[in-house]
Amino acid sequence: MLMNLDALVLCCLWGAAAAGMTWYCAVMARQITYVTLADGRQARRSLPFLFRLLLPWTPNLFPLLRRKGLEKARERLGRRLIAAGFEGVLSGEEYMALRVLAPAVFGLIWIGLIILLLAALPNPLLHKMRYALCAFGPLYFLAYPALWLRQALNLRHNNIRRALPFTLDLLTLSVEAGMDFMSALQRNVERAKVDALSEELIRVLREIQLGKTRRQALRDMSARVDLQDLRSVVNALVQADELGVSIGAILRIQADQIRQKRFDRAERLANEAPVKMLFPLMFFIFPSVFLILLGPVVVRLIEQGI
Repeated sequence: MLMNLDALVLCCLWGAAAAGMTWYCAVMARQITYVTLADGRQARRSLPFLFRLLLPWTPNLFPLLRRKGLEKARERLGRRLIAAGFEGVLSGEEYMALRVLAPAVFGLIWIGLIILLLAALPNPLLHKMRYALCAFGPLYFLAYPALWLRQALNLRHNNIRRALPFTLDLLTLSVEAGMDFMSALQRNVERAKVDALSEELIRVLREIQLGKTRRQALRDMSARVDLQDLRSVVNALVQADELGVSIGAILRIQADQIRQKRFDRAERLANEAPVKMLFPLMFFIFPSVFLILLGPVVVRLIEQGI
């Protein structure tokens, strides 16, 4: 009777723990993060589900991550997060804590699942690969934050590259029609769809309205975004402002140069496509064609005992 009571209590505790974890995961899955732009509008920022699960626990590691030897790493990661558009959503300290917690928590969960799988499926091949299977999970979760940050940064930079020539064309037309640069920028920001580039331009306008000089606001945007195409445009605008050169001509030249860079980049990617297609052709398509053409012949030879 006592053993049955202990088993019942243990089952209830496990059920309560499973229900609590399910409720926590459901709450984190529904959580949506927004950032407030300089003009008061909100833009959505989507963090991975894994990050949302671990983010409430990151302050426990802050005393360890605030040591002097990690200052440069925190600043570098903070700048990359700002360039990726996650300023105010994820700090450098939180990101470093996530890089520690992800392999520690989910890596242990992965190892536990592999052990249960090996116990349930006594396959000799799986037992020979047990160390590789156990190591795969922690290594993947160790690399996942860096892979996510690189992907988010590349996505934002690509969005800015795509929007930059069109924005420069609109600014060129407005300036050549007689508007000054700030009025043209204000008009473009108000009427354009909110994207990565317009978010940065909105911030530039608000910083100028709060007293920052136009040159400094543009330089801060260039440093914040950390994109070569945008940096060249900002440098050209700052030099035109310092030398008194026509901004309309500078904008037109920069738009043509960036558009030419896009064409060159597209040509380079098109030339790289055959090389990238070589691997799937060698290992997937050619064997499939071989099986389709020679498969019936091989089956008939086997049936005839040859």
